[in-house]
Parts: sequence; C-alpha cells; structure tokens
Amino acid sequence: MKLPRREFLQLAATGAALAALPRNAVALDYPTRPVRIVVGYAAGGAPDILARLVGQWLSDRLGQPFLVENRSGANGSIAIETVVKSAADGYTLLALAVPDAVNATLYPNQNYNFVRDIAPVAASTRDPDVMVVNPSFPAKTVPEFIAFAKANPGKINMASPGVGSSPHMAGELFKFMTGIEMTHVPYRGSAPAITDLLGGQVQVYFAPISASLAYVRAGKLRALAVTTATRAAVLPDIPTVSDFVPGYEVSAWYGIGAPKGTPAEIVDRLNKEINAGLADPGMKAKLAALGSTGFVVSSVDFGKFITDETAKWAKVIKFAGIKPD
Repeated sequence: MKLPRREFLQLAATGAALAALPRNAVALDYPTRPVRIVVGYAAGGAPDILARLVGQWLSDRLGQPFLVENRSGANGSIAIETVVKSAADGYTLLALAVPDAVNATLYPNQNYNFVRDIAPVAASTRDPDVMVVNPSFPAKTVPEFIAFAKANPGKINMASPGVGSSPHMAGELFKFMTGIEMTHVPYRGSAPAITDLLGGQVQVYFAPISASLAYVRAGKLRALAVTTATRAAVLPDIPTVSDFVPGYEVSAWYGIGAPKGTPAEIVDRLNKEINAGLADPGMKAKLAALGSTGFVVSSVDFGKFITDETAKWAKVIKFAGIKPD
C-alpha cells in the first residue's frame, strides 16, 4: 500500500525523533558515575592545578566526582596514550597543555596521533610563562641576564617541567633569539623545578604563571619578564621579554580533551559547562589569583587552535634540533 505523501513525511519525522532520543538521553543522563581527568604531569604544576579547578566546577555542576589522576612521564605522552585507549564514553578525560601539541613532532613514532585521536572538548586558560630567577642571581633585568650569560658561558642551568614543555620551548626560543647558551635541566613537573630553583641548583625557569606567581609575590623568586606580547594583568610592573628581544612571544594554554568518538552531545555539554565556569565570577577570581585568564572557545574552534599550535611548534622543534630524553 502506498502512503499519502503527508502521512509518509509525518512517519519519517517521528522515526527521526525516536532515533534521536537515545543520543539526547546520553547527554541528559551524563554523568551517572565518577569521571576521571588524566593529567600527564606531577601534582602541583599548572596542568594539575587547572584540571583540579575545572574538575571541581564540573563536580559541583553535574553532581558526580570529576577526579584528577596524575600519570606523569614522556612529556605527557603516557597520559595521552592512557586516554586514547580508554572507552569513548565521556568518563575518561585528558588535561591538555602545550606539550601535547609538541609531542607529534618530538615523538614521531607514538602509538597514537594526537590531533586525530583526541577530541578537543574545551579550553580553560591561555597564559604567559614568567622568566624567573633566584633572588641571589646577579641579574635583575633581561639585558643584565643576557650580558651575564654571554660573560659566563655554560654557567646557567635552565629548568623546565620536561622536554618539549611550554617553559622548555620558551627557553629554547630565548636562547636562539639572544645567542646565549644555557644548559637545559628537565624535571617531572613545575613543583620540583621550582624547588630546585629556590635551592639554587638551577638559575632560571620560564615558569607557568599559575605555578610561580605566589613565589614572585612573596619575594622568593625574582620575575624578569613575561613571555607574552603584552604584560600580565597580575604582574603589571613586569616587562615582556619582547621589550628587550623584539618578536619574542610564547603563551601557555590548557584545556580538556576526550577520546576520539566521544558522543558529540557529551562533548557539547562539557564545553558548555566549562565555559560557564570560566565566565563565573568565583572561578574568574580563582584564576586571577593564579595569574590565569579564561580562554573561552567552542570545541570546534579549540580543535582548530590545537592544529595550528601543533604546526607552529613543529617548526620550532625542527629548527632547534630538540630531541626527546
């Protein structure tokens, strides 16, 4: 029997609506159990701090615990591989940072492709690194630091939270653009790097602002400059590196990702909730206390940003000849 066109269209529309119900229900019901956020770095560093802030916000908003799990090592690659191998159901998330975009070039033989296998969910912040030294270090300005380095080749140890991290890349770019030499000393996170900087075992660190601001304000570390093109609102008296090294610019960014194939409804809901958090006055105040500023974008735009960052840092790595540990 041939149905009239109107009845056929009504039945087709009803069928489409019924087919959409399970997918919508996934987002409406999510989450029904605890969610883990895998962080590829040690506790106390910027990725860890920001993941915990986002996780607490999501826990409060969505009624289930969002628990941080630190899986440090291989410049964040261990955490990425853990997430890539996890079920794409929204219950395993990844704390994203600059090194994740670096790894594609730094570790060419990985078992995953970062851009292909991780779905961008939401950004959290985009911040400057801060060039900090121990207060006993003789240089009080960037020009003085450069002059000291040139007069004392091989005597400056530069800390970083790992090969290919934003601080490492900031330092390598600084070395290239000033012609100085520094010995790179990688750590497994910002906290141990700062500990040795405070103790004088290393002399300089292009530190994440969220991990170093309290020490700068307390006078335990001396800030020489910030790495972004403009000054940081929380350190208005600190100049930029580009004030003395024209064209220099590095920013650290953080966010949340998920295994590729995670339902779009879950990704959209998480993006919406995280962006709501970044707009919340209470969250803004917490980020400001860390020297951070919210980075509000859609999941699609965050994906485009990550792709561009991956290409950008590939050029720096190849030019500087950076190799993994």
